[in-house]
Amino acid sequence: MENSGLTRRSVLGLTAALLAFPAGETVVLVHRDPNCGCCADWARHLKVAGFTVTIEETADIQAVRKRLRVPADLAACHTAEADGYVIEGHVPAAAVRRLLKERLNAGGLAVPGMPSGSPGMEGGRADSYDVILFDASSRRTYMRFIGGDIAG
Repeated sequence: MENSGLTRRSVLGLTAALLAFPAGETVVLVHRDPNCGCCADWARHLKVAGFTVTIEETADIQAVRKRLRVPADLAACHTAEADGYVIEGHVPAAAVRRLLKERLNAGGLAVPGMPSGSPGMEGGRADSYDVILFDASSRRTYMRFIGGDIAG
């Protein structure tokens, strides 16, 4: 039998070294209207939080929402995709990170409308708003924020 040079100790050391590094960055694909400034601000919020963001500009965001099965009453101004989930609207990075960690059986997260004080909508009053976890047949409040309090 040939000796590969790997000992139990070296395998454990290699395993520990691999676990010390992140498995990879989550790429968030943001579908946005090229004329919308708050969408760019939200994408910047995600980048600052450590996500890799790719932007796809589209004049037909409704077609994107239809393809991704975003419920009409949860629609906002931009739609994103992150690791198999849909992220609709001004969802704080903290909520996206929590969902990706928990790996819930869901379609995604949404912040309907454009609440003042949410990521990308800063500068005005600080509204209270809910992040909704949704799938094809249900929805529930996943997290609650007050504008400006994007850490959760």
